Amino acid sequence: MADSLGRWRVLVAKPGLDGHDRGAKVVAAALRDAGFEVIYTGLHQTCEMIVTAALQEDVDAVCVSILSGAHMTIFPEILDLMRKKGMNDVLLCGGGIVPPEDAEELYKLGVGRLFGPGTDTRDIVRYLNDELARRR
Repeated sequence: MADSLGRWRVLVAKPGLDGHDRGAKVVAAALRDAGFEVIYTGLHQTCEMIVTAALQEDVDAVCVSILSGAHMTIFPEILDLMRKKGMNDVLLCGGGIVPPEDAEELYKLGVGRLFGPGTDTRDIVRYLNDELARRR
């Protein structure tokens, strides 16, 4: 839920054994600079840990960074856990190395936009602002 200043609350998460968090940190910093309230989970989070943190922090969006190739397992698992916990109004999106056909399949399941390496962070900020306002 947007905080008292009207800023969106976003959880940035790094699931699994992928230790490459530079992109997640760049996105987290860009979101903070754009006025978002950002919670960064750090590395090596399980899907359950991510969803629990998102629920406890009452976030508007969960942004997951995956470079390991496990996106077709991790995104559906997080989405399923979110639904089981009644987090139907929370956006799940993210980024990493996700082939377009996989991104389309994940979108059909209910995952938001997925951003690849080299994405301009202003595009991510714009997407989150637009999508979160649309969902409100």
